[in-house]
Amino acid sequence: MKKIYLYGNWKMNMTVAETKKFFEGFSSQYQPYKNDAGLEVGVFAPFTSLWALADCAKNLGIVFGAENVYSEDKGAFTGEVSIPMLQEIGIKYVILGHSERRHIFNEPDEMIAKKVKAVLAAGMTPILCYGETLEEREGGNTFKVMERQLKSAIDGLSADDVKKIIYAYEPVWAIGTGKSATSEQAQEVCAWSRNLIGIKDVVILYGGSVKGSNAKELLSMNDIDGALVGGASLKPDAFIEIYKAYKA
Repeated sequence: MKKIYLYGNWKMNMTVAETKKFFEGFSSQYQPYKNDAGLEVGVFAPFTSLWALADCAKNLGIVFGAENVYSEDKGAFTGEVSIPMLQEIGIKYVILGHSERRHIFNEPDEMIAKKVKAVLAAGMTPILCYGETLEEREGGNTFKVMERQLKSAIDGLSADDVKKIIYAYEPVWAIGTGKSATSEQAQEVCAWSRNLIGIKDVVILYGGSVKGSNAKELLSMNDIDGALVGGASLKPDAFIEIYKAYKA
């Protein structure tokens, strides 16, 4: 059985109080695997809730991380958060290049690539998101767009560093819409991604309206190593439902 990675991205949700309440409900239902070939659970929270997340997650032995970071260690970058600031809390994982960062905040490929390199240089793990919009898919540009996003991020990296990145394919048209790529569509893109990256044993996640009803089928695909879950990770019962779907 392959190892599965189940990561929840809370986005701009969950205050400190809500974070603590979430884990009260989650911890009563969560029974972690006892072997390395099982399932790794993680949660990514807004900056203001990271201290609370770290405390709760450590007690359960799950991965915890940030949803973004800036590439410089310090300076006149009002409103940004640096890698050393995250490391002080014990953060080792960071989501980068999420579609909302790319499309709402207009982060270009060059900025995302710089962040990836900075996170790797700090000994942390980037979760690199990539994916196409509905317009790009319908225009036949799915793979062209993703090739640009992936190649720009890994260009110039050593094979060892490329392997340290966790890749998350997120079709933009399936995020927060209730729509999801079929298991076959997701498998096709993840297999293509693995081939493009050129390293067989990289970790590739799927994200895009993952829920208990479709998790088992998606996670059974050969080239899908886990899920980056959005809305369903905000409620303990819904997140646990995905966890149990894999265990079943």
